[in-house]
Amino acid sequence: MGLREIDGIERKACSGCEFVYWGDYSIGVGGLVIRENKILLVKRAHNPGKGYWTNPGGYIEQFENIEETIQREVKEEAGITARVNRIVALRDLPRHIHNVYIAFTMDYINGEPVPDGIESDEAGFYTLEEIEQMNVAPFTRWLVKIAFESNENGLQKDEITVLKDSFLFSV
Repeated sequence: MGLREIDGIERKACSGCEFVYWGDYSIGVGGLVIRENKILLVKRAHNPGKGYWTNPGGYIEQFENIEETIQREVKEEAGITARVNRIVALRDLPRHIHNVYIAFTMDYINGEPVPDGIESDEAGFYTLEEIEQMNVAPFTRWLVKIAFESNENGLQKDEITVLKDSFLFSV
């Protein structure tokens, strides 16, 4: 591996083949599940954010699609089965490992909130009034606002168009 200018940026690249190291990236997802005008939150059991209330979420595994990821994370962290409804927010956080976070509103299917004891040590559905008195992470406060205001806004999954190995969302 050596440095080579590609698209005006010095990048690590193999001098013997076409391999280019494009950088470190992570994609996170978050679920905003509303039931009976209350939103699902979990209390973080470890850092970063230990002690803060957040919406359930996590990182996409290499061969897992986004929909599977967020449904798995909500089930793991809170014991709730929910289905993706729409994308309502996206955060772009460029840093050493560039992070993109996609937030979904989700339809509650079933289950009662139960923390996993690893990532979350409390879980429940809370009203906006209750949330005001809780130690909710600032980004989560913003997402909660978006979830309650986003009735029909956001990108919805396109169930009609099929592209090989792709999941499409549009307005």
